[in-house]
Amino acid sequence: MTITRFAPSPTGYLHIGNLRAALFNYLIARKAGGTFILRLDDTDKERSRPEYADGIQQDLEWLGLTWDRIERQSDRLERYAAAADTLRGTGRLYECFETPTELDLKRKTQRNMGKPPVYDRSALNLTDAERTALRASREGYWRFLLDQERIEWNDGILGPQSIDAASLSDPVLIRADGQVLYTHASVVDDIDMGITHVVRGMDHVTNTAVQAQIMRALGAQPPEFAHHSMLTGPDGEGLSKRLGALSLRDLRAAGVEPMAILSLMARLGSSNPVQAEIDIAALRDGFEPTHFSAAPTRFDPADLTPLSAKVLHKLSVDDVAEDLDKAGVPKELQAPFWAAVGPNLTQRAEIVKWWTICRDGAASKAEGDEAALWPQAMNILPDFPYDEHSWSAWTGRVAAATGRKGKALFHPLRRLATGEDKGPDMKHFMPLLQKPISR
Repeated sequence: MTITRFAPSPTGYLHIGNLRAALFNYLIARKAGGTFILRLDDTDKERSRPEYADGIQQDLEWLGLTWDRIERQSDRLERYAAAADTLRGTGRLYECFETPTELDLKRKTQRNMGKPPVYDRSALNLTDAERTALRASREGYWRFLLDQERIEWNDGILGPQSIDAASLSDPVLIRADGQVLYTHASVVDDIDMGITHVVRGMDHVTNTAVQAQIMRALGAQPPEFAHHSMLTGPDGEGLSKRLGALSLRDLRAAGVEPMAILSLMARLGSSNPVQAEIDIAALRDGFEPTHFSAAPTRFDPADLTPLSAKVLHKLSVDDVAEDLDKAGVPKELQAPFWAAVGPNLTQRAEIVKWWTICRDGAASKAEGDEAALWPQAMNILPDFPYDEHSWSAWTGRVAAATGRKGKALFHPLRRLATGEDKGPDMKHFMPLLQKPISR
């Protein structure tokens, strides 16, 4: 069975950048009929917050990325400790005592000597007496002893990968304060949960090499890995997850349709064209990691506005029934109202505006020559209630009386009837008016 996971840290809210990992792993699982796990990487007690954990779940639910089960790494600390004991027992986890300052000095010295700034493994040469003496003055931390060989795998997006472990520092798995770090916890979780596929950003390629070795040291085979490209801004600049405009909750507040976000992110950077979809199944069925490029992928938030409108225009009255109910549109008018208004909306919030116009009438203020036209137009307005012929009858009478045509005819009458410069087809909108047009 295919099993994937999305493992965000609840130290902030979801943003466009880490949504790609969530979406890709979700689509792989759903396409294969497998399992998608939401795994909260909450071992950092100082930075993890319940409100962020709740926010992550709310954002995923809003997008429709439902998970089969949720796991919290804070519930699995005993399992991480047991795995660490296994590595200690095989000589693959060793205790170190250098302070950050001492490590920084070592790295500077290595650079000055033209050597790569990797950890020199000096802790392996400590005697038992030296370790005992150091423990009396400072807390030790724990590193994984890498086999200094080439680590290779066939990446689902990048293709064949090969990293020389000799060029890497032995990774720290457990801090001096006892906190289990991502590298260790993620490996143990992936093994225990039977993860078969992992998709994440290219910034994790080195982590993948290290984690593959740790997995094998624990007697497990690594899953299939794929690393998607990193997003950049429209001008090629790097994205920051701290940019509020890119957080999912801010996009939601701005009225962006969730399927617009998914439609864009499921295709951006791939050989498949971006198109507005209203069903995640369409994204699932056409998803293939090998279609994506390794090149940096440009993301422009402005692209979401027209795409969101296209998604909205495809929705049926049943899809927006809750929004229509909240706006107060009577059940019997919802279908004709949505048929008239839906194709012109850019976001759902505009439903309220257009129903208010239907229910209460327009607040119109004459501009330019409208002050002279409007009284004349009111005198030849068709009788209320209006029907599908009322608009053509009215515009025909005004045209005959004034000689106006085209925009000079239709625009001022639209403004008189709706108070807006543009909007729905008036043939279908005028019959929805609950009060006679008035000034």
